[in-house]
Amino acid sequence: MNQVPVTAQGKSKMQEKLSALEAELPIVRKWIEEAREKGDLKENAEYHSAREKLSMLEGDISDLRSRLAHAVVVDESRIDHNRVGFGATVVLADDDGDEEEWQLVGQGEDDPLDNKILTTSPMGEALVGHEVGDTVEVHAPVGTLSFTIKSISY
Repeated sequence: MNQVPVTAQGKSKMQEKLSALEAELPIVRKWIEEAREKGDLKENAEYHSAREKLSMLEGDISDLRSRLAHAVVVDESRIDHNRVGFGATVVLADDDGDEEEWQLVGQGEDDPLDNKILTTSPMGEALVGHEVGDTVEVHAPVGTLSFTIKSISY
């Protein structure tokens, strides 16, 4: 896996999530031990449920450790703050004047419900390099959308 650019906030959130998941490990292992003490494991739903939870937890921890090992925090001071780039928060207005705010982030940080999109997404690619006042077209599955950049902040 190559280096993956992330925001400082994104890396911090990943580290917090990893700590929380690691704190769950002893709890789930204790559930397995308690379920094992109840006898026959073939028909022990608690045991199988706890084993499944442990497997999922270990997978999530492994994934986060890998992502953190390859995460590189982008130095936003080296980015032209007059243009949209990695880590920028951009306010856009559509043709009706309705405004939306989006932050351009790296892989693993994206969350459309929290208005965080990848720089490599269709919208991210359309925005990168543009300035306040520019109109950009985003080619999306629903068609071509037009937005005017109202503000850029880092």
